Amino acid sequence: MCARLAEADHRVAAADARPERVARAVLTGARPAGSPAAAAAGADIVITMLPGPREVGEAMTGAGGALAAMCVGAVWIDISSNSPAAGRELAAAARARGVDTLDAPAGGGVAAAEAGTLHLFAGGDRAVLERCRPVLEAMAARITHMGGSGAGYTTKLLVNQLWFTQSLATAEAMLLAGRADISLDTFRAALAGSAAASTFVREDLGALLDGDYLTTFGLDRCWEELRAITALARELGVPSGLAQVTERTFQRALQRFGPEDGELLAVALLEEQAGLRLRHDSPEAGGR
Repeated sequence: MCARLAEADHRVAAADARPERVARAVLTGARPAGSPAAAAAGADIVITMLPGPREVGEAMTGAGGALAAMCVGAVWIDISSNSPAAGRELAAAARARGVDTLDAPAGGGVAAAEAGTLHLFAGGDRAVLERCRPVLEAMAARITHMGGSGAGYTTKLLVNQLWFTQSLATAEAMLLAGRADISLDTFRAALAGSAAASTFVREDLGALLDGDYLTTFGLDRCWEELRAITALARELGVPSGLAQVTERTFQRALQRFGPEDGELLAVALLEEQAGLRLRHDSPEAGGR
């Protein structure tokens, strides 16, 4: 994302708790900053892209945090998959300092970030979004205004919750197909061309069959996001039975595997319970 901004001739200062990340950002054309505050000083726009609510809070309001260094009229854009509750508190603190805010979590993953084709789900004032659009378009092919402050956070968490639930439901169907002696590759192709098709089936199931549990995001972070969604459902009095089942399954996977990187490790838990692995056609997978 730093590379896309630099290539679009924006002046970028980068800070991170991990020095090696700053070094990588510098290679893309960013200027190194020793802290979030140093990066934010004098900036028109401050962008945070971090693992979760704790890191966002520390970067904005912790020691050396960005918010204290931001100018009146500047904009803070959080592209993290943050929780709406944590985001509301930080947005209120920003507005109290005269700083405008947008929550614009990103969808698309690492490949889309590298290509500049992310999908941003934006929450906040539309006029602020339009002011920032030229910067955001350096990183994203699609920017959808979802509503007021927090709507972007909620949208991204709901997208992720549905994807996590689809991964488990698809894995259960694949395990049953394998046990029924159906070729897993043939079954996958049938799913992709059926009413049960989804982005997970078309684009991610192949990685699972390759033995890839998608190690670009931590299992603990997945559970954190699912907890945020079920908490919001309770707060708003909305049924969330399926989301709760997904959350509990990811919690059990976290207890089994620990905070390892792997968005599909909950599927690995189901594989253990079934006594077989979902892989391209092989005797172990039950396929031909």
